[in-house]
Amino acid sequence: MSPLFQDELHEDFGTWPLADIPYGGADFGEVQAVAEAVGDGDDAAYYDAWNAAGDRLRAEADAVLRRGHVPSARALYLRASVFHATSFHPLYGAPADPRLLAAFRSQVAALDAGLALGPFPVHPARIPFGATPLPAYLIPAQGFESEVRPLIIFNNGYDATITDMYFASAVAASRRGYHCLLFDGPGQGAMLYEHGIPLRPDWDVVIRSVVDFACAQPMVDTRRIALSGWSLGGHLAPRGAAGEARIAALIADPGTWSIADGFRDVVVRMFGIAPEAAIDLGALDQSLIDRLDSTIRGDRHLNWKIVQRGFWVHGVDNLRAYLASAEMFTLRGHAGRIECPTLVTTAEHDPLSAGAGLLMDALRCPKTLMRFTAGEGAGGHCSMGNRSLLNQRVLDWLDEQFAPT
Repeated sequence: MSPLFQDELHEDFGTWPLADIPYGGADFGEVQAVAEAVGDGDDAAYYDAWNAAGDRLRAEADAVLRRGHVPSARALYLRASVFHATSFHPLYGAPADPRLLAAFRSQVAALDAGLALGPFPVHPARIPFGATPLPAYLIPAQGFESEVRPLIIFNNGYDATITDMYFASAVAASRRGYHCLLFDGPGQGAMLYEHGIPLRPDWDVVIRSVVDFACAQPMVDTRRIALSGWSLGGHLAPRGAAGEARIAALIADPGTWSIADGFRDVVVRMFGIAPEAAIDLGALDQSLIDRLDSTIRGDRHLNWKIVQRGFWVHGVDNLRAYLASAEMFTLRGHAGRIECPTLVTTAEHDPLSAGAGLLMDALRCPKTLMRFTAGEGAGGHCSMGNRSLLNQRVLDWLDEQFAPT
């Protein structure tokens, strides 16, 4: 398919909602119309076009709700949330851009408005966690809203939001009969944007609080709680499950061994240094750090991933500090402690899948490797080109783990 957006970064972010089409988050023509409105415009034009579409959807939702069309209003509010959520990623970076905060707040307001409608309204929850509770939503299983059912805790990654995770994963799981718990952890969504709380490597501390909350909900079958992490969540979820025995099944989508290892390979290849010299990226020679920093800042994609996103999410302001922080995010010494059945996905052209083999080798629990290919339209990051195929296969696997004995 030809690119929809003229700018490559806009194409990366602006095509995310295409994965939501099977779950009501967008339609192709709407995304195409936004792309045409952006044209050859800059990040501000991209931001304005997506938010204009989000505002239009919210206005239509308001109008149909006044006429009593609750199902239509619910769908439109939820759709609007996707459009606001897609607008602000190019604006990443500390301090938080006021435009990012405005769009994020519009996103949350639309999500809340949509989830609150219908016969089984869902309202925002707060998971106790130190001084700042974690934002969360408990989405009931469709058709089993009042029944005790298995639960999937969905764990986000580096830069997706609860809205993204809702459409990419929770809608399919809810339709399959699973209750779903969505949350922002440190370094994610509202915890980062509104509170400036960075990512942390000891994710088991986070998951312990989330599971405590889940086990207190009367609708949750506490013997059948799954933890599913996508994108960087494919690292965070295994790290969390390694220290939380109440997790009964784990999904790493894709299996990600560490943050630093992929970067380490790039450093060795690009700068021709010996692999042993890059064992600790945070201890690299300053001259190499300076060359690396210059290369990163000269590349729009790398600058976004490392400087705009990485520095902000990790709570640092320079490359050495970022690399030192990245070294702390590894499953070495942790993966072997996971006890529950574990599914590791790997997609053919997803760079984060590079560590899937290491994770599989380190696991001592019942384990399954699930491959997705470009021939299936599912070979990209998190199989976003065919997310419905991934959801079908993953949920089939989980059904087998949680089947009555």
